[in-house]
Amino acid sequence: MGSFTKIQETYRYIVGHLNLLEDIPLLLIRLYLAPVFIQAGWTKLVNFQDTVQWFGNTEWGLGLPIPEIMVSLAAGAEFIGGWFILFGLLTRITAIPLIVTMAVAALSVHAKNGWLAIADSTSWLADGTIFFNENVMASAEKKQMAVSILQEYGNYEWLTSSGAFTILNNGVEFAVTYLIMTLVLLVYGGGKWTSVDGWASKLIRT
Repeated sequence: MGSFTKIQETYRYIVGHLNLLEDIPLLLIRLYLAPVFIQAGWTKLVNFQDTVQWFGNTEWGLGLPIPEIMVSLAAGAEFIGGWFILFGLLTRITAIPLIVTMAVAALSVHAKNGWLAIADSTSWLADGTIFFNENVMASAEKKQMAVSILQEYGNYEWLTSSGAFTILNNGVEFAVTYLIMTLVLLVYGGGKWTSVDGWASKLIRT
């Protein structure tokens, strides 16, 4: 009984001091998200007209209204917001447009493809248990056919020297993950000791 009590006390002590480390996961989330958003925003900016066409086209694009404004808002939120997130500047405010951007991306671009970002016909996330995607289920056969063609007619060892071929499914997996991470930043901020917000708050109080 004494050993169990000691374990309980040790557990409570550790949990009671975990708040001293609360900045670490917030910092890691920021360092993870920042380059993702900066790159996404930069890609939209340098390919602005192509992105506008994709946003606005109703046949092969997203069919969104006022595509020029939509692209500008998305690119600005991602590129500028990515830098703000990196330094923990106006973190909660910055998280809001990023959450909206990820929600729009998940619903308008990725939702029709189910959950998986990478096609994997063996995954329970594609076999109808939760999501069903006919393209994912057919991906294994298509990949095998592509590999067979490359092995017969291409330099397969060279082509796969940077990694095995795979089939992109473009599901909501990444968009939802980024959305959840930005929600964490909205609720908890950028951190007390590892963000500009945290240090600014301390300076204001002094």
